[in-house]
Amino acid sequence: MELRHLQHFVAVAEDQHFTRAAERLMVSQSGLSASIRALERELRAPLFVRTTRRVTLTEAGRALLAEAERILAQVRAAHEAVAAVQGVVRGTLSVGTEQCIAGVDVAGLLAAFRRRHPEVEIRLRQTGSGALGEEVAAGRLDLAFAYRTQADSDQLRCVPLATEPMYVLCHPDHPLTRAAAPLVPEDIAGEVFVDFHPDWGPRRATDSAFADAGVRRTVPLEVNDVHSLLDLVGENLGVAVVPRHFRNKREALTGLPLKGTGEAVYETVALLPSPDATSPAARALMALLEAGEA
Repeated sequence: MELRHLQHFVAVAEDQHFTRAAERLMVSQSGLSASIRALERELRAPLFVRTTRRVTLTEAGRALLAEAERILAQVRAAHEAVAAVQGVVRGTLSVGTEQCIAGVDVAGLLAAFRRRHPEVEIRLRQTGSGALGEEVAAGRLDLAFAYRTQADSDQLRCVPLATEPMYVLCHPDHPLTRAAAPLVPEDIAGEVFVDFHPDWGPRRATDSAFADAGVRRTVPLEVNDVHSLLDLVGENLGVAVVPRHFRNKREALTGLPLKGTGEAVYETVALLPSPDATSPAARALMALLEAGEA
């Protein structure tokens, strides 16, 4: 099995289109098709279902994709490890993050990294913590900054960055602002909630806090970005339960501490693969973060 066959297979799986994949790989479409057919003959299984508009993975193709991505990530890590021994960090640094993550200035950190290692191509992906953990474990990301979603495992380890209590964010005219004591989940169970999609760290933290308190809530207003959440709360369409640092993003809104959820229910971490699978570029980025040079 040749590495180029795996590279071609992954490109087609990502683009779901032979022509686009061929253009990205800068190979002829006939050559790409021949490469995929050679791989299918070797594995004795069809890898794609081909239609006139796109291609989709078969069950065998889905099984191969995870292994192919892991193999290619290991090959890339091997090249980068040899370069690192020679004193040069090069290659690609693929970073994932949630929006407005606590404990790290992602933009500042990446800028400091680029100044130190200009030969490294930086790639950034922004999505929810669950997806970020899966992509680090699969080798598609070198590391990610996310909400702690699971304990350390053979494929994923967590480096703590920050912990925060949760706050209730509301319009200054909302009746909750007249509360005489700190709020608890029972006090706001009947409110209209604005929140992120379930894969986001703040949503996971809030869902977990209310579940631990035995309080049921519904979320009729779901958003996928911080500004939309703040806009909806600013129009007094609902309240939001968010990590403490969110209260500084819109001074006109009121932030009230939420008790009865534990001292720190929101924890952000750096998600990395096992130490022997961590790329030199990821180690260099973490060294900058730990040195406080961002």
